[in-house]
Amino acid sequence: MHKGGSKEKKPRSVKVIRYSGLFIPVALIIYFVFMQIGIINNTHMIDGFGLFMFCFLWVFVGIIQLLFPITTKLDTFLRFTAFYLLTGASLIFISGVSTPFAAFWVVLVLTTYIHYSNNGLAFSLLALAFVVVVDINFWYVVDKSVLINDLVTLVAVLIMSAIILLIFKFQQISERELDTSKAQESLQRDRVSTIINNLSDAVLSTNMDGIIKVYNASSLNLLDTNISLNGHHIDDILPLSDQEGNEISVFKLLKDAKTVIKRDDLNYVFDADDKMRLEITFSPIRSSYSRSKKSETHDGYIIIMRDITKAKSLEEERDEFISVISHELRTPIAIAEGTVSNVQVMMQHPDATTKMLTDAVGVAHEQILFLASMVNDLSTLSRAERGVADSSEDINIRELANELHKKYSDAAQAKKLHLNLDLSAKIDHVFVSRLYLEELLQNLITNAIKYTNKGSVTIIIKQKADVITLAVKDTGIGISKSDQQKVFGKFYRSEDYRTRESSGTGLGLYVAQKLSHKIGTKIVLKSRLNFGSTFSITLPAVKQ
Repeated sequence: MHKGGSKEKKPRSVKVIRYSGLFIPVALIIYFVFMQIGIINNTHMIDGFGLFMFCFLWVFVGIIQLLFPITTKLDTFLRFTAFYLLTGASLIFISGVSTPFAAFWVVLVLTTYIHYSNNGLAFSLLALAFVVVVDINFWYVVDKSVLINDLVTLVAVLIMSAIILLIFKFQQISERELDTSKAQESLQRDRVSTIINNLSDAVLSTNMDGIIKVYNASSLNLLDTNISLNGHHIDDILPLSDQEGNEISVFKLLKDAKTVIKRDDLNYVFDADDKMRLEITFSPIRSSYSRSKKSETHDGYIIIMRDITKAKSLEEERDEFISVISHELRTPIAIAEGTVSNVQVMMQHPDATTKMLTDAVGVAHEQILFLASMVNDLSTLSRAERGVADSSEDINIRELANELHKKYSDAAQAKKLHLNLDLSAKIDHVFVSRLYLEELLQNLITNAIKYTNKGSVTIIIKQKADVITLAVKDTGIGISKSDQQKVFGKFYRSEDYRTRESSGTGLGLYVAQKLSHKIGTKIVLKSRLNFGSTFSITLPAVKQ
């Protein structure tokens, strides 16, 4: 551990030493003047000119000490030399050692120790002893009592210096311990602050009155604001409502909390049409328990929040999906299972005809195809949700359109429909996932064929400037305006009896919409009841 020296100097002690360099000379000059006019008796006295020179030197050195801070080691050494010479000469030739003026030597001792550590302390004490010896030799002939008085003063100054140095050392130790404690506290605070600011969850801390005192960066992101939250009441910053729309006071929840409480049924209200589902964990901040404090006391509240809107939406969507898919699968499975059971019974009955068996097997086969279609749609939806095979590639739209026309011509002819192909003379390529684009168009084509009883279905590919429009147009039953907003929902099927005549899973357009989002476009629907429908998407062209 370093003792004394310039490394231990603090800005405050340096200021004290600078101002002391002026105040002490002023006090000494007043003391010298009192001696000159006879208010203070002293045998150590020089003439008026000598006293004037001493006073002038003291004022000069004091002003330099005050106005010009020490900058170099040589500067420090020269100033200490000047102070020691002036103090020693003043004690010997003006006031004498055995006077109150000798107490100022203690200031020199302490100041020298601060700058030069133990070496400075030893020099100060030796210099004082030297001054005492010179004073005794110089004035002993004039006054015999100077011997005893100087020795007593020397001992007194030594004792006083020792006491002050001990106090100073203890203060240094206390300051080091305090600095160490502050450094540790600052380090811990910085660590906690870094951890909190790097959390993805929003963290707020309030006092007992609900006034926000601490928050992290995620709080601003969650609340979508860039204003400072400090000093604001928690209810003003965090307006909440329950699932029924009733306003909830966060501060009341905090006051009622005795332990850690977690809730996920509250909404943060941005405005009337914009809400965010939150998971909130809050708890009182307990003070360290001691006998002097009741265990019920605390220092405020801590609040941790996260946005669970998407998670809750997915959870509710999953529950709804499981419920609906279970219901949708139950009917065809029951029909297929019952029909197959009937076939087994009829095969053992002598009156069963081939037509009866064929019809029953046909019904079962139809239901199995329905199940296969649903499973295919679910598989496509799963791939889209998981991003499987979503890598983009260069696609020749003309070739893809011809392939789709060839693939679905038989299905259209089976319903006595014309499957037309309307292509621009010049069509560039597109750069998207081939699997997603092909499945999207397949869903639109099969949907058009399914709900068109007469007329035609047309695959349209047009290019204008750098935009390619892909559309599927039919002359089918059309979609009412009320249903147009719902047809892209899961398992939605119109109440129109003509729609009910055709079996369907209600997933085709929902899957098509998901696929369109995956390739960066949106399905546009134009339809009029009894006049057919047109489903179209647009994609940027890639020139070849």
